[in-house]
Amino acid sequence: MVSGGEELRRIREQLGLTIRDVEAGSNRIAERYRDQSFAVSLSRLSDIEAKSVVPSIHKLYSLAVIYRRDFHELLMLYGINAENYASDLAIAGVNPKKSHRFSLFDRVPKLEMPVELDPAFDLAATTDIGRMVVRWGVVPLRMLSTLKSRKFIYGYIGAEDLTMYPLILPGSFIQIDESRNKVVHGKWRSEFERPIYFVETRQGFSCSWCELNGAQLTLRSHPLSSVQSRVLRLGSEAEVIGQVVGVAMRLDHWLQPEREQEE
Repeated sequence: MVSGGEELRRIREQLGLTIRDVEAGSNRIAERYRDQSFAVSLSRLSDIEAKSVVPSIHKLYSLAVIYRRDFHELLMLYGINAENYASDLAIAGVNPKKSHRFSLFDRVPKLEMPVELDPAFDLAATTDIGRMVVRWGVVPLRMLSTLKSRKFIYGYIGAEDLTMYPLILPGSFIQIDESRNKVVHGKWRSEFERPIYFVETRQGFSCSWCELNGAQLTLRSHPLSSVQSRVLRLGSEAEVIGQVVGVAMRLDHWLQPEREQEE
Protein backbone atom coordinates (compact mmCIF):
# COMPACT_ATOMS: atom_id res chain seq x y z
CA MET A 1 0.00 0.00 0.00
CA VAL A 2 1.35 3.42 -0.96
CA SER A 3 1.97 5.69 2.02
CA GLY A 4 0.94 9.33 2.22
CA GLY A 5 4.55 10.42 1.88
CA GLU A 6 5.13 8.29 -1.21
CA GLU A 7 2.01 9.75 -2.83
CA LEU A 8 3.20 13.30 -2.03
CA ARG A 9 6.52 12.52 -3.68
CA ARG A 10 4.74 11.15 -6.76
CA ILE A 11 2.65 14.34 -7.01
CA ARG A 12 5.76 16.50 -6.67
CA GLU A 13 7.64 14.59 -9.34
CA GLN A 14 4.67 14.72 -11.73
CA LEU A 15 4.76 18.51 -11.41
CA GLY A 16 8.48 18.56 -12.13
CA LEU A 17 9.26 20.22 -8.79
CA THR A 18 12.44 19.66 -6.81
CA ILE A 19 12.66 19.54 -3.03
CA ARG A 20 14.33 22.94 -3.16
CA ASP A 21 11.39 24.34 -5.18
CA VAL A 22 9.03 23.19 -2.44
CA GLU A 23 11.22 24.62 0.31
CA ALA A 24 11.43 28.00 -1.44
CA GLY A 25 7.66 28.15 -2.06
CA SER A 26 6.80 27.19 1.51
CA ASN A 27 9.21 29.81 2.85
CA ARG A 28 7.34 32.49 0.92
CA ILE A 29 4.05 31.28 2.38
CA ALA A 30 5.61 31.32 5.87
CA GLU A 31 6.83 34.90 5.29
CA ARG A 32 3.35 36.00 4.27
CA TYR A 33 1.80 34.70 7.49
CA ARG A 34 4.91 35.45 9.59
CA ASP A 35 4.79 31.90 10.87
CA GLN A 36 7.59 29.40 10.26
CA SER A 37 5.17 26.55 10.89
CA PHE A 38 4.24 26.83 7.18
CA ALA A 39 7.86 26.33 6.07
CA VAL A 40 8.86 22.87 4.79
CA SER A 41 12.63 22.43 4.97
CA LEU A 42 14.62 20.05 2.76
CA SER A 43 15.17 17.60 5.59
CA ARG A 44 11.53 17.72 6.73
CA LEU A 45 10.18 17.08 3.22
CA SER A 46 12.64 14.21 2.84
CA ASP A 47 11.37 12.71 6.11
CA ILE A 48 7.75 13.17 5.02
CA GLU A 49 8.34 11.46 1.68
CA ALA A 50 10.76 8.70 2.69
CA LYS A 51 10.18 8.04 6.39
CA SER A 52 6.37 8.40 6.58
CA VAL A 53 6.62 11.37 8.93
CA VAL A 54 3.16 12.98 9.13
CA PRO A 55 3.30 16.70 8.25
CA SER A 56 1.71 19.27 10.53
CA ILE A 57 -1.46 20.97 9.34
CA HIS A 58 0.52 24.12 8.49
CA LYS A 59 3.05 22.21 6.36
CA LEU A 60 0.31 20.15 4.73
CA TYR A 61 -1.44 23.41 3.80
CA SER A 62 1.75 24.71 2.16
CA LEU A 63 2.12 21.46 0.22
CA ALA A 64 -1.52 21.67 -0.92
CA VAL A 65 -0.93 25.20 -2.24
CA ILE A 66 2.35 24.36 -3.97
CA TYR A 67 1.02 21.11 -5.48
CA ARG A 68 -2.26 22.73 -6.62
CA ARG A 69 -4.29 20.15 -4.68
CA ASP A 70 -7.32 20.54 -2.48
CA PHE A 71 -6.34 20.49 1.19
CA HIS A 72 -8.96 17.82 1.93
CA GLU A 73 -7.47 15.62 -0.80
CA LEU A 74 -4.11 15.64 0.97
CA LEU A 75 -5.82 14.93 4.29
CA MET A 76 -7.21 11.77 2.71
CA LEU A 77 -3.65 10.57 2.12
CA TYR A 78 -3.45 10.24 5.89
CA GLY A 79 -6.83 8.60 6.37
CA ILE A 80 -8.87 11.73 7.11
CA ASN A 81 -11.98 12.06 4.96
CA ALA A 82 -13.71 15.39 5.61
CA GLU A 83 -16.80 14.09 3.80
CA ASN A 84 -17.47 11.83 6.79
CA TYR A 85 -18.43 14.70 9.11
CA ALA A 86 -22.08 13.73 9.35
CA SER A 87 -21.62 9.96 9.72
CA ASP A 88 -18.80 10.37 12.25
CA LEU A 89 -20.96 12.75 14.27
CA ALA A 90 -23.52 9.97 14.65
CA ILE A 91 -20.87 7.41 15.56
CA ALA A 92 -19.25 9.67 18.18
CA GLY A 93 -22.54 9.65 20.06
CA VAL A 94 -21.62 12.66 22.20
CA ASN A 95 -24.71 14.74 22.92
CA PRO A 96 -23.97 18.04 24.71
CA LYS A 97 -26.41 18.75 27.46
CA LYS A 98 -26.60 22.49 26.85
CA SER A 99 -27.93 24.37 23.84
CA HIS A 100 -25.16 25.46 21.53
CA ARG A 101 -24.31 26.82 18.12
CA PHE A 102 -23.95 24.04 15.56
CA SER A 103 -21.22 25.31 13.25
CA LEU A 104 -20.06 22.03 11.72
CA PHE A 105 -21.62 22.80 8.34
CA ASP A 106 -21.21 26.57 8.38
CA ARG A 107 -18.36 26.46 5.89
CA VAL A 108 -20.26 24.83 3.04
CA PRO A 109 -18.87 26.75 0.03
CA LYS A 110 -21.15 29.17 -1.76
CA LEU A 111 -20.81 30.67 -5.18
CA GLU A 112 -22.17 33.92 -6.57
CA MET A 113 -23.52 33.11 -10.00
CA PRO A 114 -26.11 34.30 -12.52
CA VAL A 115 -29.62 33.28 -11.47
CA GLU A 116 -31.53 35.21 -14.15
CA LEU A 117 -30.48 36.00 -17.72
CA ASP A 118 -31.73 38.59 -20.17
CA PRO A 119 -34.37 36.80 -22.31
CA ALA A 120 -33.23 38.84 -25.30
CA PHE A 121 -29.71 37.41 -25.05
CA ASP A 122 -28.60 35.85 -28.35
CA LEU A 123 -26.31 32.85 -27.95
CA ALA A 124 -25.22 33.17 -31.55
CA ALA A 125 -23.71 36.61 -31.03
CA THR A 126 -20.45 37.49 -29.31
CA THR A 127 -21.20 39.73 -26.35
CA ASP A 128 -20.16 40.99 -22.93
CA ILE A 129 -21.30 38.25 -20.54
CA GLY A 130 -21.83 40.82 -17.80
CA ARG A 131 -24.58 42.51 -19.84
CA MET A 132 -26.61 39.33 -20.27
CA VAL A 133 -26.98 38.79 -16.50
CA VAL A 134 -30.11 40.38 -15.07
CA ARG A 135 -29.61 39.19 -11.50
CA TRP A 136 -26.83 37.54 -9.51
CA GLY A 137 -27.41 35.39 -6.46
CA VAL A 138 -25.49 33.34 -3.90
CA VAL A 139 -25.95 29.58 -4.34
CA PRO A 140 -24.46 26.80 -2.15
CA LEU A 141 -21.99 24.84 -4.25
CA ARG A 142 -23.63 21.57 -3.25
CA MET A 143 -26.76 22.64 -5.12
CA LEU A 144 -24.77 22.77 -8.36
CA SER A 145 -24.64 18.96 -8.29
CA THR A 146 -28.27 19.00 -9.42
CA LEU A 147 -27.14 20.69 -12.63
CA LYS A 148 -24.39 18.20 -13.36
CA SER A 149 -24.99 15.93 -16.34
CA ARG A 150 -21.37 14.95 -16.95
CA LYS A 151 -18.34 14.47 -14.73
CA PHE A 152 -15.72 17.14 -15.31
CA ILE A 153 -12.26 17.47 -13.88
CA TYR A 154 -9.82 20.30 -14.47
CA GLY A 155 -6.20 20.41 -15.52
CA TYR A 156 -3.44 22.98 -15.87
CA ILE A 157 -0.96 23.14 -18.76
CA GLY A 158 2.53 23.54 -17.32
CA ALA A 159 4.62 26.61 -18.07
CA GLU A 160 7.07 24.49 -20.08
CA ASP A 161 4.53 22.24 -21.80
CA LEU A 162 4.46 23.17 -25.49
CA THR A 163 2.80 19.95 -26.70
CA MET A 164 -0.27 21.67 -28.18
CA TYR A 165 1.32 25.08 -28.88
CA PRO A 166 0.00 27.31 -30.36
CA LEU A 167 -3.50 25.83 -30.08
CA ILE A 168 -3.29 25.60 -26.27
CA LEU A 169 -0.73 27.86 -24.61
CA PRO A 170 1.30 27.02 -21.49
CA GLY A 171 -0.45 28.29 -18.36
CA SER A 172 -3.93 27.40 -19.66
CA PHE A 173 -6.65 25.80 -17.56
CA ILE A 174 -8.56 22.99 -19.26
CA GLN A 175 -11.88 21.29 -18.55
CA ILE A 176 -11.96 17.52 -19.12
CA ASP A 177 -14.99 15.31 -19.68
CA GLU A 178 -14.14 11.96 -18.06
CA SER A 179 -17.02 10.22 -19.84
CA ARG A 180 -15.20 10.75 -23.15
CA ASN A 181 -12.16 8.61 -22.39
CA LYS A 182 -12.21 6.54 -25.59
CA VAL A 183 -10.02 7.69 -28.47
CA VAL A 184 -12.24 8.61 -31.43
CA HIS A 185 -11.11 8.10 -35.03
CA GLY A 186 -12.35 10.21 -37.88
CA LYS A 187 -11.59 12.77 -40.55
CA TRP A 188 -11.44 16.27 -39.10
CA ARG A 189 -12.01 19.33 -41.24
CA SER A 190 -9.76 21.43 -38.99
CA GLU A 191 -7.55 21.12 -35.93
CA PHE A 192 -10.32 22.68 -33.85
CA GLU A 193 -12.65 19.75 -34.55
CA ARG A 194 -10.07 17.07 -33.74
CA PRO A 195 -10.54 15.82 -30.14
CA ILE A 196 -7.81 16.67 -27.64
CA TYR A 197 -7.29 14.26 -24.76
CA PHE A 198 -5.86 14.50 -21.26
CA VAL A 199 -3.61 11.50 -20.65
CA GLU A 200 -1.79 10.24 -17.56
CA THR A 201 1.59 8.60 -18.17
CA ARG A 202 4.37 7.34 -15.93
CA GLN A 203 6.12 10.68 -16.38
CA GLY A 204 3.06 12.77 -15.54
CA PHE A 205 0.15 14.20 -17.50
CA SER A 206 -0.04 15.15 -21.16
CA CYS A 207 -2.59 17.09 -23.21
CA SER A 208 -2.49 16.08 -26.87
CA TRP A 209 -4.22 14.60 -29.86
CA CYS A 210 -4.34 10.80 -29.66
CA GLU A 211 -4.23 7.95 -32.17
CA LEU A 212 -4.91 4.37 -31.10
CA ASN A 213 -3.63 1.37 -33.03
CA GLY A 214 -4.35 -1.78 -31.07
CA ALA A 215 -2.70 -1.21 -27.70
CA GLN A 216 -0.31 1.42 -29.09
CA LEU A 217 -1.36 4.93 -28.11
CA THR A 218 0.30 7.79 -29.99
CA LEU A 219 0.33 11.14 -28.23
CA ARG A 220 0.39 13.48 -31.21
CA SER A 221 1.85 16.96 -30.68
CA HIS A 222 0.75 20.01 -32.67
CA PRO A 223 2.81 20.23 -35.89
CA LEU A 224 4.08 23.69 -34.92
CA SER A 225 5.21 22.47 -31.52
CA SER A 226 8.83 21.61 -30.74
CA VAL A 227 7.67 18.60 -28.68
CA GLN A 228 8.07 15.20 -30.30
CA SER A 229 5.08 12.86 -30.52
CA ARG A 230 5.27 9.74 -28.34
CA VAL A 231 4.07 6.16 -28.66
CA LEU A 232 3.04 4.46 -25.41
CA ARG A 233 1.28 1.25 -24.47
CA LEU A 234 -2.30 1.89 -23.40
CA GLY A 235 -3.00 0.58 -19.91
CA SER A 236 0.53 -0.13 -18.72
CA GLU A 237 2.20 3.13 -19.79
CA ALA A 238 -0.68 5.54 -20.38
CA GLU A 239 -4.33 6.06 -19.44
CA VAL A 240 -6.73 8.35 -21.26
CA ILE A 241 -8.44 10.40 -18.53
CA GLY A 242 -10.91 12.16 -20.80
CA GLN A 243 -11.46 14.64 -23.61
CA VAL A 244 -10.68 18.33 -23.28
CA VAL A 245 -13.97 20.20 -23.73
CA GLY A 246 -13.04 23.67 -22.49
CA VAL A 247 -9.99 25.93 -22.35
CA ALA A 248 -9.30 29.13 -20.42
CA MET A 249 -6.04 30.82 -21.34
CA ARG A 250 -4.23 34.14 -21.33
CA LEU A 251 -2.84 35.22 -24.70
CA ASP A 252 -0.16 37.52 -23.30
CA HIS A 253 0.82 36.04 -19.94
CA TRP A 254 3.15 33.11 -20.64
CA LEU A 255 5.60 35.11 -22.80
CA GLN A 256 5.88 37.98 -20.31
CA PRO A 257 9.21 36.87 -18.69
CA GLU A 258 10.85 36.59 -22.14
CA ARG A 259 9.60 40.05 -23.08
CA GLU A 260 11.03 41.51 -19.89
CA GLN A 261 14.41 39.96 -20.68
CA GLU A 262 14.35 41.45 -24.19
CA GLU A 263 13.63 44.90 -22.74
